[in-house]
Amino acid sequence: MITAANPILPGCHPDPSICRVGDEYFLVTSTFEYLPGLPVMRSTDLVRWETIGHAIDRHGMLDFDGIRSSGGLYAPTIRHDGEVFWIVCTLVDQADPSRGGNFVITADDPAGPWSDPIRLDADGIDPSVAFDADGRVWMHGTRLAREPQWHDQTEVWVREFSRTERALVGEEHVIWRGAVQGVVWAEGPHLYRLDGRWYLVAAEGGTEFHHAVSVARADEVTGPYVGNRANPVLTHRHLGRGAGVIGAGHADLVQAPDGSWHAVMLAMRAADGHHYPLGRETFLCPVTWEDGWPVFAPGLGRLPDEVAIPWTDAAMEEGTWQPDDRRPGLVPADDHRWTSLRVPPQHVARADDDGSWMLPVRTEVLSDPGTVAFLGLRQQHADVDVTCTIETTDLADGETVGFVVRQSERDHAAVQITRTPEGLVLEVVHRQADSEQILLRQDRAFASSVALGVRARGWSYEPVCDGEGLPSVDARTLDAAATGGFLGMWFGVFATSNGRAPRSHVRISDVVYAPSEEAVQRPLP
Repeated sequence: MITAANPILPGCHPDPSICRVGDEYFLVTSTFEYLPGLPVMRSTDLVRWETIGHAIDRHGMLDFDGIRSSGGLYAPTIRHDGEVFWIVCTLVDQADPSRGGNFVITADDPAGPWSDPIRLDADGIDPSVAFDADGRVWMHGTRLAREPQWHDQTEVWVREFSRTERALVGEEHVIWRGAVQGVVWAEGPHLYRLDGRWYLVAAEGGTEFHHAVSVARADEVTGPYVGNRANPVLTHRHLGRGAGVIGAGHADLVQAPDGSWHAVMLAMRAADGHHYPLGRETFLCPVTWEDGWPVFAPGLGRLPDEVAIPWTDAAMEEGTWQPDDRRPGLVPADDHRWTSLRVPPQHVARADDDGSWMLPVRTEVLSDPGTVAFLGLRQQHADVDVTCTIETTDLADGETVGFVVRQSERDHAAVQITRTPEGLVLEVVHRQADSEQILLRQDRAFASSVALGVRARGWSYEPVCDGEGLPSVDARTLDAAATGGFLGMWFGVFATSNGRAPRSHVRISDVVYAPSEEAVQRPLP
């Protein structure tokens, strides 16, 4: 038997969706402006996951140019129709809502390649897909209510999708507006056909402290749907801010080969009840069925701290395989965890055979919503040391290279080195709501390379230069609760000519992600 700590996917892995094919589970999460997008993860035990590919991994599949932080790819759903894998998702540009929209992609192999996106003529976000017994395909999703009774009221729609026409066809049906009177953001809907009935699982309350899971059922996919009298069937809002885990919601159900049921959902670990620098993470929850309704976390009524799985894989028990978040140490350039902003990493850098990156300097700075010379990793543990070696020999006058703790264009903290006519200058910069503060500025003499990084300890981010600790930044000034948006923190390297014509490139090597042993077991702030 496997016993594992929740969350099963630490770090920014929000809006999880899951399906099972045979003895294997496949899961996807939101990735917003980071690419490659929509990691496809595989597991045989529901608690240990490896990334086998990304659904949005080719430059030009979708247009991310100019999309700001917390825009991009929202709330994917993954399903298998018996032959083909489907993912439906939304591309969001908050500055221009007419851009982007809902789309569907398919693949024979979940590792890829995935098809080019097919646009769906449907408003809103959080699309999902369900397959009827007769082979019909039912798309559904969330949008702001056409005739709202209160602010931020949403509605869930369902409509048939034609496989031959590759488009939505027939009449649209509005099937749900939430379980609670006055509730906001009934969203993240998933339909399931079980024992002659259709079940709807949806989130409501907004993806923050008041988040919740509600359930309804109907005899026909188009309704009418009747809500469970126990709604919301799972929430942490009644536990107060001292619960440690807040914002539970956006659930998706899956049945195991042994007949047991489980749900994945997002929640946030907030030691002070408010702040969560690791972002919205993926949790696992046991589910049973009573009187024709799913019961989440039976006998407990909240997400468990640990989950027990009564089956396992021998290779995993022998320690011959490790999931993404349990591989401390060197992170070579071919590691699936690497991301970039709005383009795949290979579009801004070259991965060399020795595991290093060659990163050409680009004009854009970190506050630009464009193609920045940036390579990053999710923060998955509260207590972690992350370092890298950066060669500075070729850096031209006016060019900057550095290591950044990133929330968004508006909010980040960096330790950086700039070449000037007089030599190299070391700075620690804290950008907050587009206002920049210089915490440290010193002329420094460096060798041909320098080790930059961060020492993260709970609420503290301490920049590090060649092992020396520098002025720290409070994580509670950078996380989504402080700044808005939907993301956890990223660690990354960047190189910019600060608006001038770029002339050089830098080599990034020996990238080490080293969480404390305690953080690996229980990475709480």
